[in-house]
Amino acid sequence: MTQEQLDRISELYRKSQAEGLTEEERAEQKALRDEYRAGFVRNLTGQLDNTYVVYPDGTKKKVGEK
Repeated sequence: MTQEQLDRISELYRKSQAEGLTEEERAEQKALRDEYRAGFVRNLTGQLDNTYVVYPDGTKKKVGEK
């Protein structure tokens, strides 16, 4: 997500609090928020896929393994 898109999310939020949004602006805000959430989940999933727990005996297990 670009900085412009993040700025637009903030701009739409401020406008919604001050005066309300048109239907088109609400749809744009929803699409931008959905894209932001999807990117957040992708990044978090990538981090967790590369996260291991190291036990005192030196063994490692991937997070989520049994």
